[in-house]
Amino acid sequence: MNKQTRLQALSAFLKARRAKLSPGEVGLPDIGRRRTPGLRREEVAQLAGVSSTWYTWLEQGRDIQASHAVLECVAEALRLTADERKYFYSLAESGGASGAVDYEREAPPVMTPSLSRVVDELRQCPTIVSDRRCQIVGWNEAAARVFADFGRIAPEDRNMIRLVFTRKEFRRLAVNWESFASGFLAIFRAYYGQYVEDAWYEAFLAEMKGAHPDFERLWNDGRVSSAPEVALEFRHAKAGKMLFHLTSLQAHGSADLRLSVYTPAADSRTEEKLRKLLDA
Repeated sequence: MNKQTRLQALSAFLKARRAKLSPGEVGLPDIGRRRTPGLRREEVAQLAGVSSTWYTWLEQGRDIQASHAVLECVAEALRLTADERKYFYSLAESGGASGAVDYEREAPPVMTPSLSRVVDELRQCPTIVSDRRCQIVGWNEAAARVFADFGRIAPEDRNMIRLVFTRKEFRRLAVNWESFASGFLAIFRAYYGQYVEDAWYEAFLAEMKGAHPDFERLWNDGRVSSAPEVALEFRHAKAGKMLFHLTSLQAHGSADLRLSVYTPAADSRTEEKLRKLLDA
């Protein structure tokens, strides 16, 4: 990510977070008619204890200097979560690509035998293993039965973000598809902020925005979460209604791998239905 792209990403994020706050949430009086939802720039500046001009420049994506302490004040004013703060700091404090890491020469992550066994042992929990680019590197049989037979998908196309937006079976599967997609984008944004020097992300974002209007709209929402825990309702073509709780786990090791584990809801017949799918 070059400096200009990084500053544009910072600008978009600050605008999205400001738009989600109301004066009442931050203890300010709601005076006057607002043309757009959310706080005004000068209100954020007031809460952060900085000048309105300085905050405006920051939100406009100008190349200005700021201490970590000042950025913390802005983060507090915008009520950023821990994951949102990490993303904000990575964009605001990065000096641009340093060349310290050659991402093009990185070896693709692989499933170790021990990790493969862990995933296989989660028989009643559909589990997908993906890397920091959301590229799928492993899955168990339950995941293949609920989502798709990933083995029949070309390795270069096994990107979870791409599949969610391009495959009809994924759109049909999730009852609230937008919430389903938004959760993956929140994880993707957390990675995007963590690896700001990897040019792959910018190319992928440009590709997805150009091909899928829904992607750009949901991406502009600015949600960030390194490990969202959500409840999901699926309408499976063969099993019908299925309820899962999604838990994201980081695998220890040099590769940045994530296990997305879909646990059947305890108060549903999902586990029974999943067992029948596996036995079929």
